[in-house]
Amino acid sequence: MAETSDSSLRSPVQLAWSVKPRFNSRPKLSAGSSLLVVMFLLGVSFVILGGVYSYTSQTVRLNKRLNDYYLAVAAAEAATEKVLSQVNADYTSYGAGYVASRLNYYQTQIPSATEAAEWGNFDFMDLSGQANSVEVQYAALSGFQALGGQYGNLSGFQDWVRILANARPHSSLDGVVGSVYQDIDFTRIPIFQYAVFYNILMEIAPGPNFTITGPVHGNADIYLNPANTLTFQGDLTSSGTIYQSQNPISPDPAQSGTIVYQGAHDSGVSTLNLPIGTNNTPAAVHQVLELPPGPLPLGSEDPLSSLGKQRYYNEADLIITVSNSTVSVTSGRWDSFAISLTTNEVSMFVSTNASFFNQRENKTVQAIQIDVAGLNLWNATNTSIRPYLPLHDVGTIYVNDQRTLSSANESGVRLVNGTNLPPQGLTIATPSPLYILGDYNVPPAAKGTTNTSGTLPASVAADAVTLLSNAWNDSNSSNSLSSRIANATTVNAAILTGIVATTPSSYSGGLENALRYLENWTSVTQTYNGSLICMFYSQFATAPWVGTGSPPGIYNPPVRNWSFDQNFQFSNKLPPATPSLVVLIRASWRTPAAFTTNVMAGF
Repeated sequence: MAETSDSSLRSPVQLAWSVKPRFNSRPKLSAGSSLLVVMFLLGVSFVILGGVYSYTSQTVRLNKRLNDYYLAVAAAEAATEKVLSQVNADYTSYGAGYVASRLNYYQTQIPSATEAAEWGNFDFMDLSGQANSVEVQYAALSGFQALGGQYGNLSGFQDWVRILANARPHSSLDGVVGSVYQDIDFTRIPIFQYAVFYNILMEIAPGPNFTITGPVHGNADIYLNPANTLTFQGDLTSSGTIYQSQNPISPDPAQSGTIVYQGAHDSGVSTLNLPIGTNNTPAAVHQVLELPPGPLPLGSEDPLSSLGKQRYYNEADLIITVSNSTVSVTSGRWDSFAISLTTNEVSMFVSTNASFFNQRENKTVQAIQIDVAGLNLWNATNTSIRPYLPLHDVGTIYVNDQRTLSSANESGVRLVNGTNLPPQGLTIATPSPLYILGDYNVPPAAKGTTNTSGTLPASVAADAVTLLSNAWNDSNSSNSLSSRIANATTVNAAILTGIVATTPSSYSGGLENALRYLENWTSVTQTYNGSLICMFYSQFATAPWVGTGSPPGIYNPPVRNWSFDQNFQFSNKLPPATPSLVVLIRASWRTPAAFTTNVMAGF
């Protein structure tokens, strides 16, 4: 019988063994294909890791560049500050001309490893890429610039200095450079723009109401101790501290008046100095009144030195010298003292035969008297000096007393007949005490007023300044106070003077008595329009202030009608030879990236 293939004829066992299980219908991979898959997956992993590494590396690099940049900027700023410190010291001591002459020196003043080891890790460059150098640029600005800020309504003559530094850390892989520049204004502030300026401790303790109409500054502490109302209409600033009390060492009692501030009143502001090449101690500043050292007339001091440029002697158009036997008047340093006036010319405005008694000093003043009316006449008509002066008119006179006087006598310069001044105004300077007799620099219609529209630029600078009224009489000067009755008098001039300091046994007299008197001014008005500057302690008129009334019989105070002369806010109305204070004003500070291109080109 033939065999059949029909599965129905198979046993269950046979069927079970004949059917093969089927787990996957895809073809089976070879070993080579598996390796490719693994390699592919590894490649993807490396790409991802590479991306992560690249991102991390770039972040680290960027962070380092940023850190290098901040280090470079800090180093560049340090370089500008080092130069600025030197420039400021030179400007404060010696003035703008000295700074302008030393630009090449300043450019080499980079931070060095001898100052701190860290500075050896940087390169310093100027704007063109010059190594071991910074950029220092200088320019004199034109015009009388308003200052603002802590200087309020003051104006000044400005010199502009830009200090720029580029710095690069040695550790920078990318040559990162930081740049900083600072713009500085070096400003000369004519000192007579202040209603009151003290280079010494200031005390104000008036009995009656007292008003100060312009800006006030003190380079030391200020003590305010009024009995009634003391009003500051302008700003009050102190480089020390403003105290609303009496000076602790003063023997005068505390008073309980009111202080009214109508402007700012700030302590701890910058000190304002004359550029005299040394510290501004009272004794040092007094030298601006004194003769230069060495044989006169030229002396041994360089007139272009810092102090030499500030001496009134070197600024004078005329020098009046009085010895025991002669009176000579010559031209000033401007033409090497070459011109001497004739005896007839000198007699027109200088005399030495006046004397009077000073009750405060308890001495007889042997006066060198200048007749301002006679000076005016001579100034307008002379042919000896007038043709050679740049402005033709005499503007500044220095008086030098070389006489030998006994202990009972004292030198003094006295101005008389001073209602009208020479056309350019007038400055009189002397190391001696100075006296103004009668109305000074005031048109008749403006007497007793604050109207200075008709006045001329005027100043006096002296060891001490005393005002004598129109009623003063030399013959009564040694008599009792009742014989010395003042009448109303007006003086319009800036006054640079000294005072006698407060001690435990005597009060200085305060600002209210900085101008001295020798008469009974009770109920009489003394009008003063100007600028009152106390720069030092008197070295000749040194008798202390001992009060008013009888005794001691020296004077009774006037009704003080004092006001700041607003003319002094304008440069063309300042007195001849006005001294200027110097101050540094930071104008701007920046980190300009644009400066790095030229720097890198040099390396």
